[in-house]
Amino acid sequence: MDLKIVLLGPPGSGKGTQTERLCAELGFTKISTGDLLREAVRNNTPLGVKAKGYMDSGKLVPNELVVDLVKEKLKAVKGGVILDGFPRSLEQAQLLDKFTKVDLVVDIVVNEDNLVKRLTMRRTCKDCSCVYHLEYNPPKVGDECDKCHGPLYQRSDDTERTVRERLNVYKESTLPLTKYYQEKGILKQVDGEGDIAEVYKRILKAIKAK
Repeated sequence: MDLKIVLLGPPGSGKGTQTERLCAELGFTKISTGDLLREAVRNNTPLGVKAKGYMDSGKLVPNELVVDLVKEKLKAVKGGVILDGFPRSLEQAQLLDKFTKVDLVVDIVVNEDNLVKRLTMRRTCKDCSCVYHLEYNPPKVGDECDKCHGPLYQRSDDTERTVRERLNVYKESTLPLTKYYQEKGILKQVDGEGDIAEVYKRILKAIKAK
């Protein structure tokens, strides 16, 4: 499918997991601004050099620079694309529209209390960063990673107070974004409750209906 899809979802919605599965099963290319920034800095590209200057001084990388990275990546990619974690704001969405057409925006919706439960029960591998959930996706053996056998830990930003603060920030920044795409007629909200496979089927249905 030659579509450009934006996948939205609050922290704990499983957006990253769903993106990986869609890319693996449907052949989409994932475009993550975090990955693009790290790759550009590592490869010392002109955009990477600019970005590193901001990152080293503790400043946010400007929207224009982030958008240029996405633009550069899109030119090099063939076939369907999933934009993961981008755009994050209305300004970024408007800049993105200047050089490419977004076909579909999937917004994964989950009850806030359930998001808190998901995130506070999340555990991350110290060695390979693989993520588990004590209820929905537990490790096979105690507090040990299935893949590399590294120790699992709870991130400091996965406490309830911090999680609720993060969710409030997400809602404030994303509300104008969802409204923007809703007005363009390309936003589809998907129920993010239930297990990973169930949510995946709903997302797939929304994509195939496009």
